[in-house]
Amino acid sequence: MHIGAFTLPNALFVAPMAGVTDRPFRKLCKRLGAGYAVSEMVTSRPDLQDSLKTSRRANHEGEAAPIAVQIAGTDAQMMADAARYNIDRGAQIIDINMGCPAKKVCNKWAGSALMQDETLAMDIVQAVVAACEPHGVPVTLKMRTGWCASVRNAPTLALAAESAGVQMLTVHGRTREQGYKGQAEHDTVAHIKSRVRIPVVANGDINSPEKAREVLRRTGADAIMIGRAAQGRPWIFREIAHFLATGEHLPPPDLADVRVWLLDHLHDHYDLYGEFTGVRSARKHLGWYAQSLPLPAGAAAVFRARVNTTSTVEEQLRCVSESLDAWSSDTTTTPRDDWKLAA
Repeated sequence: MHIGAFTLPNALFVAPMAGVTDRPFRKLCKRLGAGYAVSEMVTSRPDLQDSLKTSRRANHEGEAAPIAVQIAGTDAQMMADAARYNIDRGAQIIDINMGCPAKKVCNKWAGSALMQDETLAMDIVQAVVAACEPHGVPVTLKMRTGWCASVRNAPTLALAAESAGVQMLTVHGRTREQGYKGQAEHDTVAHIKSRVRIPVVANGDINSPEKAREVLRRTGADAIMIGRAAQGRPWIFREIAHFLATGEHLPPPDLADVRVWLLDHLHDHYDLYGEFTGVRSARKHLGWYAQSLPLPAGAAAVFRARVNTTSTVEEQLRCVSESLDAWSSDTTTTPRDDWKLAA
């Protein structure tokens, strides 16, 4: 699997998710089997580029190459400038956001709203490609199947984007109208794959090794991208990689392994955000971990209630360590063979 000059270790990608795929999470997913990860969406607005929020999203310290940054906006020149800005700060691949369904993004005609205006969408693509070419930085594009059920124009945009110089396409199998409701359909991905020569990535509802294999077979896609299924379960990438290679399920990780990964994730998280913001923003990750682990009945809810009251790094780490110790010694913990079902 190649993106420009970069050869990726495998075809399992981490989807860009606002508030989730920050540097600590991307690093952990890569450590646990992901071959590629895209940053959270970074605004193209120059007045926000020096904000603390944007600077954290643009932080790639210690992250393995290639560094992929997703940019969002509605003005071609601003998007081109944003591409150059992020390249100057270490971006090695620029991804254009044409898939975010959030109202606060679409109301400004960014994200998947761009699919309603094909002319503007292609103006942006051409401007970003032109800005990246002198630096040898490939441009990729993430989009949905269309704006609504009656306007599934992803195939048209895919061909236009390829002609404009985009080097990889990712398609989430839902329209913007669907948001994250209903089921993702991948027939559109298969259709696009049959019409373009550049790599195509399938995204949407890939939450198990079996589903990953099914989507790859049905679509002929070059890779799959996983988003929500990796929240609290970053080891899903190594599970899928093992299944695709052997046809067998990898034994679930022991809680001792999870302890190491989780605590490393927390320390990296605190390092990026500081104590006040770090402790509070880590709560959602800890809640997702608890939902994914084979815990005794009611333990996840008790843990979330307790961790949500912590306000210092020391308190949060103690809560996590004590909870992991208790779960490891509890004989009512879900049997290991059932873990993949509980997750």
